[in-house]
Amino acid sequence: MALYEHVVVTRPDISPQQVDALVEDITRIVAEKNGKVGRTEYWGLRNLAYPIKKSRKAHYSLINIDAPGDAIHEVERRHRINEDVLRFLTVKVEEFTDEPSPVIARKDRDDRGGKRRDRDEGGFGGGRDDRGPRGGFGGGRDR
Repeated sequence: MALYEHVVVTRPDISPQQVDALVEDITRIVAEKNGKVGRTEYWGLRNLAYPIKKSRKAHYSLINIDAPGDAIHEVERRHRINEDVLRFLTVKVEEFTDEPSPVIARKDRDDRGGKRRDRDEGGFGGGRDDRGPRGGFGGGRDR
């Protein structure tokens, strides 16, 4: 059997309980096809990079699957039918990692008060410096 990481992006107007029910349905389908689901992660309601079906946010979930290819085909077929699923992505991997995904790790770091780089810190931020009130830009004559 092969190892897969499966990410599901669902509509923002459904509840997290409905997302959990969808993940349980995926688990049931995989179990029927002689596979097993490892770790599942709910990444939460997150902003999308661009609108999908007029939605600007979506629920993200990650599922680690150890199953044959026909189980993945059945899961993806059901996702295409389900109107709550906006997008999905299945990637075949060599091995699963025991550490949390980068999305969860970043979220935990932010919750603990870890340092995040602000715009004003690194160079592209606003604010005045020694270039004068107009920031050295404009090139036109002063009034």
